[in-house]
Amino acid sequence: MTVPPGRRERKKAATRQRIADTALRLFLDRGYDAVGIRDVAAEADVAVTTVFSHFASKEALVFEQDEDFEQRLVRAVTDRAPHEPFLPALRREVRAMVRHCTGDDAAPIWRMVDASPALRQYEESMRLRHAESLAVAVAADLGLARTTTACRAMARFVADAHALAREADDPDTAVDEVFRMIEAAWDAARPSGTPSGTAGS
Repeated sequence: MTVPPGRRERKKAATRQRIADTALRLFLDRGYDAVGIRDVAAEADVAVTTVFSHFASKEALVFEQDEDFEQRLVRAVTDRAPHEPFLPALRREVRAMVRHCTGDDAAPIWRMVDASPALRQYEESMRLRHAESLAVAVAADLGLARTTTACRAMARFVADAHALAREADDPDTAVDEVFRMIEAAWDAARPSGTPSGTAGS
């Protein structure tokens, strides 16, 4: 059973969200490069040290759901229904994440990211980190002693599916197209003796 967060945890979460919301508003109003951490702290009415206690860098303020998205990918594998293959579970989760990131209000954020080399680099490193966590979860799920190249490759394709789909004219169709390729590649390269990870196998 999930234990509800206590008052202290709720207060910390509320402060973190206020900082992130404030930063994003300032970035979109003034431009990412024109806003510093001190500006964010002053506008959010917190100390600079408080900002850094919640976010490791300025770039992290833009991707405030970074850790949540990483955990969602991992939980799609670890918390799926018994006997359900993991790739359909991942497909559902990636589709939900893409829908979250392709609403009308998200377009200005992605334009800002695309225009900033620092944000593009952060997004790339974030995807690699998500992929590595996912690869570890898949390897553990399959009972492997270590994370194989096949697990890492598959996980990177899953992480990249999010970026490819959010840029597509039809994100849902793009997710399906990418996952058909992922499933075919996984069936060809998966470690010997492991389940295919796809439905109907």
